[in-house]
Amino acid sequence: MESRCPGCFHPRCANAAACAACQVCDAARTSPFGVSPAKPEPPAHTMAGPFGLFPAHGQTSLFGVPAATPNPFLFSFPPTPPEPAQTSPLFGQPWATSTPSAFNFTPPTQAPGYAQTTFPFHPLFGSIRTDAETFVFDDDEPVEKPAEPPLNAASNGGPLVLETHCELPAVARGCARDSFAVLVHAKAPGANTDHTATRAPLDLVTVLDVSGSMAGRKLALLKEAMGFVVDKLGPADRLSVVSFSCNARRVSPLMRMSDAGKASAKLAVQSLVSGGGTDILKGLQMAADVLDGRRHRNAVASVVLLSDGQDNDMEQSGLYGREKSYQDLVPRSLAGGDRSAAPIHTFGFGTDHDAAAMHAVAEATGGTFSFIENQAVVQDAFAQCIGGLLSVVAQETWIAVTCPHPDVRVRAIKSGRYESRVAAYGRAASVDVGELYADEERRFLLFVDVPSAAADDDDITRLVKVSCTYKDTATRKSMEVAGEEAFVRRSADVTSQDQKPSTEVEMERFRIEATEDIAAARAAAERGDHGEAARILDRRRNAAPAGLAGGDARCAALVLELGELSARVASRREYEQTGRACVLSGMSSHAQQRASSMSLIGSMAATPVFAGSAAPYVASSPFAMAAGAYATPAMKAMVDSSRETREQRQQQQAPSSATTTMPNSASIFAPNNGSI
Repeated sequence: MESRCPGCFHPRCANAAACAACQVCDAARTSPFGVSPAKPEPPAHTMAGPFGLFPAHGQTSLFGVPAATPNPFLFSFPPTPPEPAQTSPLFGQPWATSTPSAFNFTPPTQAPGYAQTTFPFHPLFGSIRTDAETFVFDDDEPVEKPAEPPLNAASNGGPLVLETHCELPAVARGCARDSFAVLVHAKAPGANTDHTATRAPLDLVTVLDVSGSMAGRKLALLKEAMGFVVDKLGPADRLSVVSFSCNARRVSPLMRMSDAGKASAKLAVQSLVSGGGTDILKGLQMAADVLDGRRHRNAVASVVLLSDGQDNDMEQSGLYGREKSYQDLVPRSLAGGDRSAAPIHTFGFGTDHDAAAMHAVAEATGGTFSFIENQAVVQDAFAQCIGGLLSVVAQETWIAVTCPHPDVRVRAIKSGRYESRVAAYGRAASVDVGELYADEERRFLLFVDVPSAAADDDDITRLVKVSCTYKDTATRKSMEVAGEEAFVRRSADVTSQDQKPSTEVEMERFRIEATEDIAAARAAAERGDHGEAARILDRRRNAAPAGLAGGDARCAALVLELGELSARVASRREYEQTGRACVLSGMSSHAQQRASSMSLIGSMAATPVFAGSAAPYVASSPFAMAAGAYATPAMKAMVDSSRETREQRQQQQAPSSATTTMPNSASIFAPNNGSI
């Protein structure tokens, strides 16, 4: 039978050794909001309820004890329902208007006029998940009704741009080529500079680990990072905060980030306390319940998961090491099989988290996995992710390819994790790209069979025709873009100039091969062959195209990345501590061509500053040299803002110091550690 605390009726943690006392009572006694630590006998005129002791009349403290000192968590329980009923912006429960405190909550009851819920609700800590029960969260705050765009409304910074690049400009007339490479390059519209234009509003659920290992500085840094996120959300965006340890709690419902909503969200975050174990599944299931139960929906939805430890249930059941079991951590409604499902962007906090589990969760849902070894810059990692989510300009992006020439066939597509299909006997192909952030780019390699040309054929062979359809988030209209047609010249005599390969194709081919070798190195390291893992990466690094390694910033950064990863997989100790997380973060970025964050300690020496955003985007190591290829201007600007905020906070905390630096640290914010 489930054990419950006699003071607040909160279910005790199943791990009795780690949680001998009630977490809720202990949390309240140590709360920064001043809940009285005293525990005298309850007054005579009280009655037991499902959430603790509630008074028949008058006021009492959170746990049914008369408050000797002013207590912000006093609530009223009047004999008749309050008129009019108002909704708390923090927990979505009606409060009584008879007491001015913003924390006066009306406890759930069967009396007419009181709020009825379909799930247990704690007046301080929100809804608590203790098992696999299903929650119905239909108390989300209504979304702002979007204004109808004018008939002549402009799209986000112009239309999406499609380009094609052939491996070679010409093929000899009498020759046939198999697997001839054609690069399809798509670039999303830029952010609209017209401030009257609307962006797609966001529904965001943050799932935060508050287990015992998060105590102290980790939790304080997480709260600061969440405060920054709240500040950057707009009034049309909605946020729900979920915390988890042994159990999961919805700390705040899905509510708009108006001034009142932001204040409530920050108070909810500040109320977080650490303790207990780590149950990632319960946290994600709570997030899924929040999103599934929505009565209203914003155009963009996402989940952010941060954890610093190993999932207790999987660890105790001996399932670690069997990667297929990690899929069990993803709730069915968030699985990537449904294109409308919200992606989960995961953040491994510190060196003790399970990188394989976090990567698997992100991979299964279309999110990115980021590694935060340098815990001090967790805010910057969140900033980069939010910078992308708040700049979605295209949705339902679909690239279609057709072959105009009757004898040209598409043989294969290298599209990473994006679903691709070759149909009609190779006469057509497609790639499902999904959402794109402002200025994001995608590159896909097509391999086509080029037929020989007869003497009386045309001087060119048309290879592929590319088009794209997507939904523009500014105008909410479906758009269609015709891209460049790829063709090669045909002549009897092919000059040396005609045999000069395309730089764009060569770079993408090298990136794809490097990504495959990173995966191969990971497989070697997992089986304990760390020497072979390092050799695989070193060989690929040395095979970088000579014409690109010195002159192309993306290629140079990828070479540096391969060198860094080689050092981190070369020994078992380094691989277990940081190498696995570094490799998986890189694989996540390259598979999606989307920026993930990596914050490392003791990386390569610091260097250059990159422009292109409102403030300088500083790359702290050569590992991040080409940050602009995956990290968009909006992401860079958000990271710059985060760094400025952190510096100001540090100066306020240490006013005697003119500047505050973080020694021996490197913050990398870009795809694959900023490489490409």
